[in-house]
Amino acid sequence: MHSNTAEELNRKIKQIIDEVEKVIVGKRDVVKMLVIALLSGGHVLIEDVPGVGKTTLATALSKATGLQHRRAQFTPDVMASDITGFTIYNKDSANFEYRQGMVMTNILLADEINRTSPKTQSALLEAMEEQRVTVDSVTYELPQPFMVIATQNELGFVGTYPLPEAQLDRFLMKISVGYPTIEQEIDIITSRQTVDPIEHVRAICSKQELLAGIEAVAHVNIEQSVYRYIVQLVSATRSHKAVMLGASPRASLLLMRASQACAFLSGRGYVTPEDVLRMTPHVLEHRLQLTQDAKVRKITEINVLREIAKSITPPYHRE
Repeated sequence: MHSNTAEELNRKIKQIIDEVEKVIVGKRDVVKMLVIALLSGGHVLIEDVPGVGKTTLATALSKATGLQHRRAQFTPDVMASDITGFTIYNKDSANFEYRQGMVMTNILLADEINRTSPKTQSALLEAMEEQRVTVDSVTYELPQPFMVIATQNELGFVGTYPLPEAQLDRFLMKISVGYPTIEQEIDIITSRQTVDPIEHVRAICSKQELLAGIEAVAHVNIEQSVYRYIVQLVSATRSHKAVMLGASPRASLLLMRASQACAFLSGRGYVTPEDVLRMTPHVLEHRLQLTQDAKVRKITEINVLREIAKSITPPYHRE
């Protein structure tokens, strides 16, 4: 890609982050992770307490990127066909016609994904992986780009269906918004006294420009030594004494993509070991299942990842 074109795309991506941050005050790192996931072609699970702006974050991103979005409020009575769509007989045309499901959009906010049945969860997660749905033996491609932002509350698991490890693995990253500081919270309530700031979020780019950005990220260069470094970090989680279940090869692939997006946002056409380390906790934390002994000793997934990072010498990379 021509350097001027890459620079222009990079500038627009940063403007998207600025635009979303107008609504999500003081959470630039969170917004940046969401944009990195979008550029990587991945999906995000946001786990946090109620009322910190999970839904607002997803809506603001869709508006700033000019993409179509839908919100699915997951409850136990939501069916798989609500997600994938269904066929219905049209007596006027004497044909079966496809009625689109909620996945036929660019950004799908799957609100409280753990409150719907495993069958419905599986229908959504299959669409996330395959980028298409099959209804009555007919396959329908999903719009591109396609991203799922799923939310779940970290408290109140009564009456929920927690995502099993194999389904958590479908998400590129899991992030948390967190509470604002006192000053940030004052800014939030004063800015919403008479108007909702999300109404003023403007589209920074077109869908075609965003797709060009995704294509540019896929071509960010990675040296062989950095490929090895990624795999070393991921494979080390499988043999760590505190880990019962380590990260899969899918994690290596997604860590590579996220590192490319991180490098792109930094204005570089190549991935450094620092990019990989920056993305490692976001991509790997939710993929680790710790042993019971580790949990008793208050060892966390982040503790394990820090220990692994210290034990592996990163390849030298000249800036």
